[in-house]
Amino acid sequence: MTPNEFVSRHEQEWSQLETLIAARSRRRLAKPDPPGTSGGSDTRLTFPSLYRRTCLHLALARERNYPPALIDRLDRLALSGHQTLYGARSRLLHSIGQFIVRDFPALIRKHARLFWFASALLYLPGLLMGLLVYFQPEMVYALLDHEGVRHLEEMYRTGGTIEVQPGSGRVANENFRMFGFYIYNNITIGFQCFASGLLFGLGTLYYLIFNGLIFGAVSAHLIHQGSTERFFQFVVAHGAFELTAIVLCGMAGLLLGQALISPGRRRRSEALSHAAGPAVKIVYGATAMLLVAAFIEAFWSSGAYLPTTGKFIVGGLLWALVAAYFLFMGARREP
Repeated sequence: MTPNEFVSRHEQEWSQLETLIAARSRRRLAKPDPPGTSGGSDTRLTFPSLYRRTCLHLALARERNYPPALIDRLDRLALSGHQTLYGARSRLLHSIGQFIVRDFPALIRKHARLFWFASALLYLPGLLMGLLVYFQPEMVYALLDHEGVRHLEEMYRTGGTIEVQPGSGRVANENFRMFGFYIYNNITIGFQCFASGLLFGLGTLYYLIFNGLIFGAVSAHLIHQGSTERFFQFVVAHGAFELTAIVLCGMAGLLLGQALISPGRRRRSEALSHAAGPAVKIVYGATAMLLVAAFIEAFWSSGAYLPTTGKFIVGGLLWALVAAYFLFMGARREP
């Protein structure tokens, strides 16, 4: 194949790649042209493939000793494509890192009052329900049926299935199965607390209070049954992430409800759109915490890697870590 034939056959692809590079460098989304045209197409689908084909064309041009001008053009195009493709990935990773170390904790501090309000909605009903069940054990059946209570007692009795004996452990498949179950359960609760904020915040109030009541009733019942140590050494570690994330999802739902109840001078739709930005960011961070909680619950909480005292120490350190993260992470960079 002559150089002219080579250029004629692949010129359209090179021009397409040049167009996509220029569009990305200007950081704007160009309206895609129909596939096969020289104006470009869906950048998510064609850019990597066009870049790889251009690298192949460069290798062929060098192997066939095509004119230096053609090789130089392909070399510059391949270099620009590499910088554009992998530079975008680096920027994405940088943005994620900035969100974790600065934006997310700063956003929670900015809306600290809502955080404490959501915390009160979860923990205060739990505390009151716990006291009620502890002194009147039959009250646990107001929230759980007999089968649920029986299953709960079996899990935390001596030799139950939640915690294994020292030196042993659940098989890997069981751990992964429970990991998936915990993810589903955690994400479901978090989504309920967040999305129900669209009901003028009433749904969020309900789910936070209800989950607090359940946790209080379960805790008090197991304490009354003599399973205090086994229960709390199981929940103390992952609870730092799970309970805090549920509060955060509720906080995000309250942001939506607040916008609907008190839109100010905006229309309700505008106020909701304005509140959705920070609310969704809070949910992003809370979702990551729920995934961490599910991992700890599946692979750490159920194991016997440390004695009881060690588990409580690890759990206390995780609670301190979560608190320090939201209190201090990125605070020096804030104006």
